[in-house]
Amino acid sequence: MTTFPLPTLAPTVTATGITAPSYADLVSSVNASFQSIFGSDIYIAPDSQDCQQIAIFMSAQNDTNNTLIVIYYSFSPAKAQGVALSSNVKLNGLQRQVATNSQADATIIAAAGTQIINGLIGDDQSLNTRWTLPALVTVPISGTIDVTVTCTAPGATIAAPGTLTQILTPTRGWQSVTNAASATPGNPIETDADLRRRQALSTSQPSETPFDAILGAVLNLPGVSRADGYDNATGSTDSNGVPAHSIVLIVEGGDLTQIAQTILNKKAPGVPTYGSTSETVTDKYGRAVSISFYQLALVQIYVSLTIHALPGFISSTVDDITSALVTYLSTLNIGEDVYYNRLWSPANLAGSSATTATGKVQSDLDAASATYDITALTVGTAPSPTGTTDITIPFNEAAVALSTNVLITVT
Repeated sequence: MTTFPLPTLAPTVTATGITAPSYADLVSSVNASFQSIFGSDIYIAPDSQDCQQIAIFMSAQNDTNNTLIVIYYSFSPAKAQGVALSSNVKLNGLQRQVATNSQADATIIAAAGTQIINGLIGDDQSLNTRWTLPALVTVPISGTIDVTVTCTAPGATIAAPGTLTQILTPTRGWQSVTNAASATPGNPIETDADLRRRQALSTSQPSETPFDAILGAVLNLPGVSRADGYDNATGSTDSNGVPAHSIVLIVEGGDLTQIAQTILNKKAPGVPTYGSTSETVTDKYGRAVSISFYQLALVQIYVSLTIHALPGFISSTVDDITSALVTYLSTLNIGEDVYYNRLWSPANLAGSSATTATGKVQSDLDAASATYDITALTVGTAPSPTGTTDITIPFNEAAVALSTNVLITVT
């Protein structure tokens, strides 16, 4: 039982950490002090001037206490936030990853000699994305040229093959443009949670297995957002097609040469690497070594949903369902299959995917979920999906979805 007045209105630091009185306890403590000074019959009800003055002072005291608690925890990577966390991880040789932009390889067809200056292209999916060409593109005699285009918006902008076809800066002689492969997604600025995970991983690397040390080092590279891998220690090719006694890494983002160099620096001598991307780097003796790995490929997942509106249903609930499904599919681990039955949870606005995507508490989402009934749910890897079974994802790929991949029909 709390006894008033309190021994102190300030925060207290003990062996278990820092604590401070709540705002209600601060007010009760000062009220008790007033009564001890002016008598128990003093009028300090909520409508009194004295009570309102106490409330103003204790609100300031409470704000000060909370600020001191934040400062106290800012010295720990486990609880620091923002700039304080960025400063803490420098002690581990880390820095917060800045936002990067998605990139794609585009093929331009134009009359020979055409010069495209500060060209812009867009998507044909009504997403209104804009992608910049190199400052100057000169089309050779063949009439076609491959260039790297960069999305103007930072973060993970997705572009499926054959969708970057809109010429936004028409130029005489420029006939068409398209992308044969999916764009490599960029990354938003690294969140506090992700930076904490990297910091924890960096401090545990010395005690990990050699393969875990390779994976941890790759994950710490600038621009790398996800990575996974396998170590085939057997004497035969495994179920993923990885050769005997070989390692394979699957990496999303990052500089290819840096990734290969990191793998070479960390892997044990004589252990072969495997993958569809190969980079030649040098060991500490200056000898050229070819390192192979996979660049993460994305599998577009489409969902079709039919819901029956019940009393209280509002149109914005459709956006919440879409966001929950997109978040769930886009945060599956590399090589993790899409299980049909697990789609029902985000579709019903239940679980962490729904709360993360919408920013709403589960009780509010439960109330929204009670206003509709799902009458049909299908999934597939092409628009207008009809499947009701699991989708197998290759070990070197990951599922992803856009809002346009989710079709919701309300009846």
